Formats: sequence, C-alpha cells, structure tokens
Amino acid sequence: MNKRFRGPKILGFILLGIIGIGIFGSIVMLLWNALMPVIFHLPLITFWQALGLLILAKILFSGFRGGPKGRWKKDSLREGWAKMTPEQQERFRQEWGRRCGKPFPPDHRSGGEEFASRPDDANSAEPKL
Repeated sequence: MNKRFRGPKILGFILLGIIGIGIFGSIVMLLWNALMPVIFHLPLITFWQALGLLILAKILFSGFRGGPKGRWKKDSLREGWAKMTPEQQERFRQEWGRRCGKPFPPDHRSGGEEFASRPDDANSAEPKL
C-alpha cells in the first residue's frame, strides 16, 4: 500500500467514527426523550447521557471481547467433531435427535452422504400431532 495515501484514509476513518458516534448518540437521545418520559415518567436526557447509555449497553450486553466474532467457535466445534470416533458421532446424532426432535444437520462439506439413508421426519408431509 502506498504510504502517501495512509494519512487521509486514517483521518477519514476517524472522522467517520466521530460522525457515527454522534448519529447513534443523537438517535438514543431522541428515542429516549420521545418514549421514556411518556411511558415510564423518567426525566429527559442530554446527548452526553445518551452516549453514556450506549457505552453502558455495550459493556452489559457484549462486554470487551476481542478477536474474531464467533469464528473460533465454529473452528473448535469442527475440530471436536473430527476428533470423535464414528460411534461417538452416532451417539451424538441420536442424543441431538432425542433432545431437539429433529435429526442432526448434515455436514455441508461432505455433501451429507451419511444422512442420505436416514428419513427426515422434520420435512415429512404428514403433520405431527
């Protein structure tokens, strides 16, 4: 990448971030002030209080997790499945079906050949009672 163009790109991202924070803060403030005092008899809030609410919601509902979102979970599940013996995989499929009421989803990478001979009760034409 050309070093000459890094500065304007970084400045653009910072500016975009500031604009986004301003927009989200304003939306939270406007929604709060339009709904909460009428519904719950709460006081009106300022823009800075709205930003504080956004930060509080971020902390409470998503925390400070870093790294790729959810990708490590998929990889670790695939690794765990690959380490299982065929007997363990079959027991897992049966337990899944018992608990969830439907067959374990086929592996999309293998084309689902191992599930071709199994009847799919979830997609049958007869309704379950």
